[in-house]
Amino acid sequence: MKKISFTSVIALGLLLTGCASQTGWTPTVDPYNDRNANRINLDMQECEQLASHASGGTAKETAIGAGVGGLIGAAGGAALGAIVGNPGTGAAIGAAAGGIGGGASKGISSDEQYKRAYSSCMRQRGHNVIN
Repeated sequence: MKKISFTSVIALGLLLTGCASQTGWTPTVDPYNDRNANRINLDMQECEQLASHASGGTAKETAIGAGVGGLIGAAGGAALGAIVGNPGTGAAIGAAAGGIGGGASKGISSDEQYKRAYSSCMRQRGHNVIN
């Protein structure tokens, strides 16, 4: 039976966190003096889809960041590991650290882009967006 490492569990946790981060957020819309108040719910559904498409999806971007970060981390870790006599362990540690950092960074960036696109879409449709 294959043993799952602690770093694999952390990396999976970060990826799942990145996947879930877009799904719960919606902009706060003030319906007072909103001439399009009757369209808020429909516009929110449409803008959510557009924002998800515009941001590339947090899950996809997190996975890309984790992959790139893991490759860069593995290379750097292998080089440092070679200096101390164990390039394999250095590569594994570097890959885990780089993957977690790269995934988190891309996930956060994608999530912020999602929020900006969502809010912008609602404003362009004439709604009073608070955040």
